[in-house]
Amino acid sequence: MPTALITGATAGIGAAFARRLAADGFSLVLVARDEERLTASAEALHKRYGVTAETLRADLTTEEGLAAAEERLRSGVDLLVNNAGFGHPGGFLDTPMDDEARMLRLHCEAVLRLTRAGLPYMISKGRGGVVNVASVAAFLPGGTYSASKAWVVNYSTSAAALVGRRGVRVMALCPGFVRTEFHGRARLDMSHLPSFAWLSADRVAADAMRDLARGAWVSIPSARYKAVVAILRLLPLNLLGRIARVRYR
Repeated sequence: MPTALITGATAGIGAAFARRLAADGFSLVLVARDEERLTASAEALHKRYGVTAETLRADLTTEEGLAAAEERLRSGVDLLVNNAGFGHPGGFLDTPMDDEARMLRLHCEAVLRLTRAGLPYMISKGRGGVVNVASVAAFLPGGTYSASKAWVVNYSTSAAALVGRRGVRVMALCPGFVRTEFHGRARLDMSHLPSFAWLSADRVAADAMRDLARGAWVSIPSARYKAVVAILRLLPLNLLGRIARVRYR
C-alpha cells in the first residue's frame, strides 16, 4: 500500500487530498499544527476508508517542525503534497517583517526542504510524486504571497525536469479561488466574488491527481482558470500589478 504525506492536512485543499488519497488506497501521514484536529481527521479517515492515518504535529515555520517532517520523509513516502500555507490581510508594506519571513519559510523553505527530503527514496524506487500547492497568484505581481507562489512554480518545474527521467513526477498545483478556511484565517473579505469564481477543494484535489498521472508539470484546475492564466501571461506587468489587488488562492 503506497503512503502519502500531506502538509496542512486537516482543512481545505489538504483535507481534500487526504480524502481523495484515502479513497485511492493510500496510507496517510497527516501533518499540521493542531493536535486535536489531526487526531479527529485521522480517526475519521480510518473509519470511512479503512486506511492507516498517521499524524505528525509540526509547525513548518520552525526548525523543529521542518526537521521532524524531513525525518519522516526520509523513512519513505510515495507521494508528498506540500499544501500548508497562509495569507496576509494587507500588502507587504503593512505586514510585520516577522510575518513576511514566516510566509517565505513556509511557502518556500519548507517546500524546498521537504521535497529534497522525499525525493531520494522515490528515486531509489523509480516511482513517486510531489505536488507543491502554488496558486493562480503566482502569475500576478501581488506582493510576498504571489512572489512565494511564483517561486513554487519555478522550483517545481525545475525539479520535474531534473527527476522526470528517473520515474518521479513533480508538479505545481495552481488553483484559483477555493472554498476553504484560507481567506477567513487571513481576514480577507471575499464577499464581492461571484459564485462561479469559486472551486471546491475536492475538485482541486481530483484535477491535481489526474494531471499528476498525466505527467503535467503545472496543474491549473478548471477551464476558466486555465483561460485566466493564459490571458495573464499576455498582459504587461504594469496592468498585472493593478489586477493583483484581487487575491487568488
